[in-house]
Amino acid sequence: MERLTRLGLTIGAAALFAGCSALQSPIGTPGATAIDKRTATSPFPAANLTFLLTDGSLLLQAGSGNWYRCVPDARGDYSNGACSQAASLPQGYDPYGYASQVLADGRLVISGGEENRGNFKLTNAGAIYDPVANTWTPLGHPRGWSWIGDSPSSMLPDERMLMGQKLTKEDAYLDPTTLRWHHLADAGKSDINSEEGWTLLPDGTILTVDLDAVSQADNSEIYNPATGQWKSAGSTIVQLASPGQDRCIRYARHRCYRPAGEIGPAMLRPDGTVFATGSWTGSSPYTGAGHTAIYHTHGRLSGTWTAGPDFPNGDFAADAYAILEPSGNVLVFGVYGVYEWNGKTFKEVQGLKDTGAPELLPTGQVIMLGEGVTVYTPRGSPQTSWAPTIKTCPSTIAPGKTYEITGTQFNGLSQAAAFGDENQNATSFPLVRITNDASGHVFYARTHDHSTMGIATGAKLVWTYFDVPTGIEDGNSKLVVIANGIASKPVRVTVSVASR
Repeated sequence: MERLTRLGLTIGAAALFAGCSALQSPIGTPGATAIDKRTATSPFPAANLTFLLTDGSLLLQAGSGNWYRCVPDARGDYSNGACSQAASLPQGYDPYGYASQVLADGRLVISGGEENRGNFKLTNAGAIYDPVANTWTPLGHPRGWSWIGDSPSSMLPDERMLMGQKLTKEDAYLDPTTLRWHHLADAGKSDINSEEGWTLLPDGTILTVDLDAVSQADNSEIYNPATGQWKSAGSTIVQLASPGQDRCIRYARHRCYRPAGEIGPAMLRPDGTVFATGSWTGSSPYTGAGHTAIYHTHGRLSGTWTAGPDFPNGDFAADAYAILEPSGNVLVFGVYGVYEWNGKTFKEVQGLKDTGAPELLPTGQVIMLGEGVTVYTPRGSPQTSWAPTIKTCPSTIAPGKTYEITGTQFNGLSQAAAFGDENQNATSFPLVRITNDASGHVFYARTHDHSTMGIATGAKLVWTYFDVPTGIEDGNSKLVVIANGIASKPVRVTVSVASR
């Protein structure tokens, strides 16, 4: 498709650098709340899950095994974009509720599934999507794992994908080079991985809240990949999980699984706190306002939890999404309404409903594609210190070529998207956006092979590579690096077809 060509899906040869000159324009971020809803004229199919890829495109999983690739219009407007059908998954694999991560090389991994081909049955199948070739390739599973299911996962700073097996305490990582899974030591785990969500912290460890099906303990845990050890992160003060079921489901040679309850998403904020949301609390399912709790990663309260407010309107989050807005507020999708958490209070967002498959856009907006297209522009702006900064970049770039760019905080301050457990669609990777001065047209260059997948890297020098789209327009342009919907200050570049 022409628009996909414009975004650049080819890799050129490496090129040398010149210095880059910074422009003093402000960070481009939302300034006022707005909700744009379109249904009849929507170019987007209804999506079960939406992934932002490193070339600025969206990959959508629709029903009946269909996947779509969608891009913004020439001005960078996603609500007015275009879609084309993408490659299909390997035969026999069409999951719902699975582990998923965008790797540092730009490929998307999906693994497992609570359902497969519309049947409620845990699967251990997997696949990897190559956005350049537009192909899915079968991906194996960790040795001995007969099922994976709707499992927790996270990228680690060293570019490995960490994943937990749903019905046990076992963890494994995917080597992005060999695409082989390796078992990890997981000593100290308090309970099985079922229904848990994993939150990557600034120090590279993983925070989770336990969902013990029977005791309903309020324990939390932290995993250290360097040591392979889990340890308690203390009590969450309030119970975040809804009641589990004290009944036995037989599996794997008559082993017994007692279904855990549900839990809401947990989101790391720029101030270093993790806002964790809870499911229903009533004696009957789907009744009783959900609790919230706040984990502190630094400062006087470092390593401890404090209780947050209950959800407004008797609402709660159970297998629900949260998105980190550029302002640092957390947009939480409850069962009955949508709310913003500003670090102190909850506030319902009037006129906004959870229509499904939300994702954070490079523009700082939130798009939902479950029913037509809804684009939400949140109020507020980020602090200047939260933005990526560009240290070195080419001053002249050519279509079809690959360049290195260096700077700080290229992966943002958070994974920026969270779910109760499965369906991970984090945006913690750098994007490169180039805007032509004369036409105002927007081009996203595919980034890949980032130096780290860690978040909140501060003053540490990091880098990535970007492929200049073959269809980019000639002339003077502005280039920014974007992470978590927050753009760096722009630098001046010249696009020269003659230097191709």
